[in-house]
Amino acid sequence: MNRPAAPWLRLGWRNLGRNSRRTVLTAGGLALGYCSVVVMTGLGRGMVAEMIGNGTGVLSGQLQVHSRDYLPERSVHETIGGRDGADVEGLVEAVAADPAVIAAAPRVYGGGLVSGGDQTVAAGLIGIDPKREANVSLIMRTGEAGRHPSGEANELWIGQEMARQLSVEPGDELVVVAPAADGSLGNDLFTVVGVFRSGLAEIDGTIAFLPYQSLQRLIALSSDRVHEIAARIEDAWEAPAAQSRLVASLSVSFGGAKVEDWTAFQPEMVQYARLFESFEWVLLVIVFVLAVFGVANTMLMATFERRREFAVLRALGATPGVVLKSVLWESVVLGAASLALGAAVTLPLLVWWHEAPPDVSWLYGDFTMAGGLVRPVLRVEYPFGMMVFAAFALFVTAIGAALLPAVRAGRVRPADALQD
Repeated sequence: MNRPAAPWLRLGWRNLGRNSRRTVLTAGGLALGYCSVVVMTGLGRGMVAEMIGNGTGVLSGQLQVHSRDYLPERSVHETIGGRDGADVEGLVEAVAADPAVIAAAPRVYGGGLVSGGDQTVAAGLIGIDPKREANVSLIMRTGEAGRHPSGEANELWIGQEMARQLSVEPGDELVVVAPAADGSLGNDLFTVVGVFRSGLAEIDGTIAFLPYQSLQRLIALSSDRVHEIAARIEDAWEAPAAQSRLVASLSVSFGGAKVEDWTAFQPEMVQYARLFESFEWVLLVIVFVLAVFGVANTMLMATFERRREFAVLRALGATPGVVLKSVLWESVVLGAASLALGAAVTLPLLVWWHEAPPDVSWLYGDFTMAGGLVRPVLRVEYPFGMMVFAAFALFVTAIGAALLPAVRAGRVRPADALQD
């Protein structure tokens, strides 16, 4: 089946070799365009993945289960299962049983004042199960000093900025005052056991973690009342499918629970990801539209130099279609050579960049994007889909740019060309 095309491929290869310098420059330009599109796409997707991974992984999780009426007010009364509470252990196990979920942990939320000496700051209080939370939140890996809270003791784990404002360190005691669910004002003495640094000012200066049983006692909630179950999913884009499965499975035993994935409670990240997807296609179009001019120039010069050759072919009985096919096969060979060169450069570069992303922390520190922390690491993902589309675009560019020169070559009049 491939035999009819073989002579045309050989002919195209030989014709391109007539001016090897021009051919190498044109193929190099197309290969560079392919490499640029694929690598820039991979770099952009790496930044998006970094943003989503940190934005959802630092604290919120990729999936959350809570009372239907809990958001957006976050009332202390709106616990899962209402005032009757729920089987917390059973709910955590049910969420963790989903195949996409790596870990799940219960949480209790409150708010109040944290005082140390003459200093007082407003703080969001998050009650956690320290062992389970360590498998859900990246923030549990950011200890600057001390340790995590443990058990049910009155222990606090606070941010670096809050520690600075209160002038405290591990081992110091703080007074925590918070409105309770029964209308009273809960207050108790807590020991600072550790200090963390997330890199996000809104967390480091305003959040304090403590065992959720301690927070339940402080704000007068029974042991079976929690506000949220947070879950971690390795691939954040699998969260919507997991959310659909959990909605179906939890509706039987926990009908009052609402399941949301990160695309619902952090929509700004979804918008940014979609914005970058559109940028990928803009980049693809710009690069290969510019490449059209280079290929067209090469093919125009090549066909102009061979006008006498085409005239002889026409005089010997060759049809315009044969001449057209000859020039187009040259562009096919040029596209194949360009793609081979581009892939030979791009694939090793992607592998190296993915496996050993360069750290540019010396140039700039951590920064936030769409609410997520982005580390100073130039991470690259493998854009397999874009590799295919870019290869297709490369061939379309090579063939499309050669179409006009091929048509002009096919219209060469033997008598006029041979007289020149």
